[in-house]
Amino acid sequence: MATDAQGADGSGLEFHPMDQFLVQPLFGDGAVGIFTLTNVTLWMAITVLAVFALLVLCTSGRATIPSRMQSVAELAYDFVRKMVEDVAGKDALVFFPYILTLFMFIVFANFLGLLPMAFTTTSHIAVTAVLALMVFFAVTILGFVKNGTAFLGIFWVKSAPLPLRPVLAIIEIISYFVRPVSHSVRLAGNMMAGHAVIKVFAGFSQVALIAPLSILAVVAMYGLEVLVAFIQAYVFTILTCVYLKDALHPHH
Repeated sequence: MATDAQGADGSGLEFHPMDQFLVQPLFGDGAVGIFTLTNVTLWMAITVLAVFALLVLCTSGRATIPSRMQSVAELAYDFVRKMVEDVAGKDALVFFPYILTLFMFIVFANFLGLLPMAFTTTSHIAVTAVLALMVFFAVTILGFVKNGTAFLGIFWVKSAPLPLRPVLAIIEIISYFVRPVSHSVRLAGNMMAGHAVIKVFAGFSQVALIAPLSILAVVAMYGLEVLVAFIQAYVFTILTCVYLKDALHPHH
């Protein structure tokens, strides 16, 4: 996608907001294959290393008076643990390590994507869809393992009038299978849209007449994206907790 603007001197100005989302090989200019190392591979590896450094290396000392990074790690730990317990219940805490890993990966990927010349891995539906499908299959399998066929009770709304229950059951089934789509598209769409808007404003900063306004817009959007980066990780994680609650307590 290209965006064109007319410069103050009459020359054409062209910039491409979507180029930042292109998957490119790290070495050479060949086609991207299954085993090709790409910019996505690099930044996903950096994200994993950053999460490992915070949660493992920075807390290995377990000081009574924690360092700043240990405090951040403990804050993240307590934040996600309370979320899991409040939303899904105490019996869901056995799944807390997975949910914490999911939250930390997404929030780090979102924040690292705000660095200059970085790549936002969570802006790609291929990445977010895998995360969403992992959650979907995990909670579905767990629901049947823990509850058997009683898990199907989440589709039968007993509080509704009997004639409406079959119709509501169809709606609930459709809604259930749409979960991984909405779960993944919400995260990828928000990350992609925000970064594209920043790139558009940054491109218009090359035009002398509107450069000051463009720079202010970039700063404002960047601040907003910092907030969105955390909120989207939070939304993805809390929805995971909601789905986990359905699997553990289908009759609630």
